[in-house]
Amino acid sequence: MPITPSWRPLGGVDAKRLGEARLQAHYAVQWLARLARAAVPPQPDDSHTNLGWDDELDGFVTHRLRDGGRLGLRLSDLTLSAEDGAAGRPQRSFSLVGRSDAEAREWVGLAFAADGLDAQALDALSPYAMPSHAIARGGNYGGADLSAALVDLAAWFANGRTAVEKVRGAMLGHGCDAPAPRCWPHHFDLATLTSFPLPRRATTAYIGVGLSPGDRFYGEPYFYLSVYPAPDPSALPKLPPLGHWRVEDFTGAVATATAILATARPEAETDAFLAAALEAALALCR
Repeated sequence: MPITPSWRPLGGVDAKRLGEARLQAHYAVQWLARLARAAVPPQPDDSHTNLGWDDELDGFVTHRLRDGGRLGLRLSDLTLSAEDGAAGRPQRSFSLVGRSDAEAREWVGLAFAADGLDAQALDALSPYAMPSHAIARGGNYGGADLSAALVDLAAWFANGRTAVEKVRGAMLGHGCDAPAPRCWPHHFDLATLTSFPLPRRATTAYIGVGLSPGDRFYGEPYFYLSVYPAPDPSALPKLPPLGHWRVEDFTGAVATATAILATARPEAETDAFLAAALEAALALCR
């Protein structure tokens, strides 16, 4: 019986529009991170600020706040969504399009005031720098028509969660403790990371698997499976033709959106690529 594709349909890669959509979404998701730093019980590794993908919302959501509420971002149209802890569903929404971060700050502060949020905590400085964009200088979200690009961006993340979950299942089958994929608002990628000791080398190995919407390394979405400590480049095995090994800045197997969309079966080819990359990484870490 043929396997029914579970990926959402994807458009082509318009690097300029997709890049602009990614930057605006990256800024928008910082409101989830700000609220998390202000109202989610803190964790030593800052994991209280990471985000989950919610298919029903079509975007990211925070961990539960102390009262059970959450803040979400519908990625396909840059709409913030406040969920009441008691009702368990979105109660209030706020479209960022045509609005500034100052307006977003006012709305988030008011939306969670009844939950005891100290709105001034939203003004705390971010622990990391963001890419340059007009939004940081008071500009508004939106602008040129980004509707199709935002829908595509949401599809890449949704498909990324599906693909990473499959690899995570394989990692668990190998006895690795791989957590559910989460989005870290700093790098804005959706990934899982597993670690295990290397007794012979008296160190710890890490394998990360994820979907990046694009960054300074690649100006388009891409899947990656990274390996640390970095193995000798000459020891890297051959990968399926969909992707390649990257050895600058980080060592990992990479498959870009352009390469994926050029295949007849994007989902199946990506799954096969990531499965092969995982086996190669596990062999390198033994």
